[in-house]
Amino acid sequence: MDSINRMAIELVDEAIDFADELRVDVYELDSGATVIDFGVNAEGGVEAGMLLSEIETAGLATIQASMDDVAGAPTPRIELQTDHPALALLCSQKAGWELDFEDPPFEGLGSGPARALVAEEDEFHAVEYFDEFDLTVLGIESIELPGDRVAEHVADMAGIDPNGVFLPTYATGSLVGSVTTAARVCELAMFRLFELDYDPRNVLSAFGSAPLAPVSYDEGVAMGRTNDALAYGGEVHLTVTEDADVFDRVASTVGDEYGTPFQQIFEEADWDFYDIPETVFAPAKVTVDVVNGPTYVHGETDEEMLAESFDIRS
Repeated sequence: MDSINRMAIELVDEAIDFADELRVDVYELDSGATVIDFGVNAEGGVEAGMLLSEIETAGLATIQASMDDVAGAPTPRIELQTDHPALALLCSQKAGWELDFEDPPFEGLGSGPARALVAEEDEFHAVEYFDEFDLTVLGIESIELPGDRVAEHVADMAGIDPNGVFLPTYATGSLVGSVTTAARVCELAMFRLFELDYDPRNVLSAFGSAPLAPVSYDEGVAMGRTNDALAYGGEVHLTVTEDADVFDRVASTVGDEYGTPFQQIFEEADWDFYDIPETVFAPAKVTVDVVNGPTYVHGETDEEMLAESFDIRS
């Protein structure tokens, strides 16, 4: 497999070349690093969100939009398909890089192939993938744009020069935030399987979709809606090579918190992700198709919960 950072950088170049059409803004920092505003101050859009999802999956997934409905309301859905789920989702797309600085203050969550240059997380050892490249991209979910402190930290951890760092950034409360979160539906299923000690290399392909959560500029509301879209509306199909007795524990319905809106879950945990059980971060419904074996279906969607979360009125 070629460097996933190299593949992602080709898509970053596309975002820069078509910045005006995508409604994103490009900035070069004093360190030489490049920040691309996908949805902090910039408007962004659905196309920008789908391109960023491709970047975060290192070009190893196909992202597209479709139309369905939620409680009778026509609603877009974001679909993702990949034949490289372990690499694209766990080693790239997963939001596994916490960014927390005091001077100057900055908080964000990073995802993308830059994680593979550091490769300290357990997923990389399980998949046995460690990347090397002189350019890198880390997608950052934050309410503010990163500066040189963040860029230099990423460069130091990745072992490259700061001028080789690209930081596409967006707020949860943006169209890009809604799109990129919906596109994580398969990644949640893969991470649940990994946490259940299922070898991610046994997953041949992943296909999933989730409704596009309506945008709210209140980050608390946005975080609630985007996660509700996954836990109550996300659907995933996995093709795997090995049967196991853990597939019934992948969907969000197994969690004790199922049925509680995510905004309430976050508020009760004082917005500390580490105080929230991992089982809540899962798709609503999962089909696992075992090659030359049975097909398992677990979980269910909840349109009433989505209608309440999305504030659908008719």
